[in-house]
Amino acid sequence: MGTDDAEEGTRPRRPQHRCFRKGCVQAVTLEVRDGNSTCIKADLSAVLSITYDSTSGTSTVPVSLPDSTTVDTESSSCGSDGSSPWLVGVFGAGHSLGLGFSTNGSLYTVANLTVQYNLSDSSIFPQANDSGVVTVVSTTPVGIWARVNTTYRCLSSASVPLGTATTVTFSDMKMQAYMLGDDLSPNESVCTADETSTTVPPPPVTSTTPAPAPVPTPPGPPERGTYTLTNSNGTVCLLAQMGLQLNVSFFSTSQNKTVQEIVNLQPNLTTTTGSCGASSAALVLMQDTATNLTLTFSLNTTSKRYHLSGIALVAGWPDMTAPLLASNNSLDYMTSTLGRSYMCSAEQTLAVAAAFSLNTFRLQVQPFGVTTNQFATAEECQMDQDQMLIPIIVGAALAGLVLIVLIAYLIGRKRSHAGYQTI
Repeated sequence: MGTDDAEEGTRPRRPQHRCFRKGCVQAVTLEVRDGNSTCIKADLSAVLSITYDSTSGTSTVPVSLPDSTTVDTESSSCGSDGSSPWLVGVFGAGHSLGLGFSTNGSLYTVANLTVQYNLSDSSIFPQANDSGVVTVVSTTPVGIWARVNTTYRCLSSASVPLGTATTVTFSDMKMQAYMLGDDLSPNESVCTADETSTTVPPPPVTSTTPAPAPVPTPPGPPERGTYTLTNSNGTVCLLAQMGLQLNVSFFSTSQNKTVQEIVNLQPNLTTTTGSCGASSAALVLMQDTATNLTLTFSLNTTSKRYHLSGIALVAGWPDMTAPLLASNNSLDYMTSTLGRSYMCSAEQTLAVAAAFSLNTFRLQVQPFGVTTNQFATAEECQMDQDQMLIPIIVGAALAGLVLIVLIAYLIGRKRSHAGYQTI
């Protein structure tokens, strides 16, 4: 980056006294720059609510984003190399807040939200049982989106959960990604909570009737992809092989009605991120920066059983009037035993929300207890077991039928011989 690195960073516009907790909420302005131009600017307040284990039990602390926050120039990027743009603010002794963006050309969204905190910082986490840096990622849609070339504005408070132990609450937020100039655009996309005072002008309506859109041909079965996650020491902690198909409903701009569309996830166009924990793991799959799918697995440490507990989708496709945000964190799919993998070769349909379901094909996954970088012994789904029973039952029925015919034949033959006695 050279001398340009000095130009990237934080520009606090409203400096206040420093604090990290005890309810102190501050506003900071962060900019990501590429040379002499700004590509991301955020003016916001944020409070991180973090739950951790301490010697006195479970403790929860509010951690405010302080005015000393600066942009991490190594992790932040304008995405000029084809990667997703990222704004990562760092503060304190190894803490950070990161926002990853994606766009479909007409809208941009916060596709990923990450928090990193250092339990060794006793000023924030007194008497913590653990030490070291913890990283958590969003497992549900963030819900921040705006039209391209407009500023996202949300003065109201909005909370985003990151798993079960961390929540980020934003307020007084003005932000823009994919900027054309160095200042925030005067044109704003206002969040739903603020729309009571400010109404976003609807898109212009033309008098011409659009030509009917062709009915899309349903795709065939999706390609099976291999997805892995590694932990901090570089060893594989989650394994997954599966074909994924998104079944979504949305309001189509071109057809002016709600349509249903089936989209295959293409492994060669999909990037994999996520996190592995002792009792929770999240696999995040992003395709073409416009589709973000998160699968969350939970482990019951008492029963030593795990299951797929949450699915979340953020999709911002060109024909959508607004991004689709669908999630469900109370699911109970793909149940298996710790130390074993879950397998289902048959097609499964996983209902998530009214507008979204996920179809899986030739699936095998192991989110916990990976020891050899390979799947452990598989527990098969009921559908596979039923499909194996069908030929066995049919074979047994045919064998029984043959046996009955043979017995009937032998009985008939015996009676036939009995009718011709020697005189």
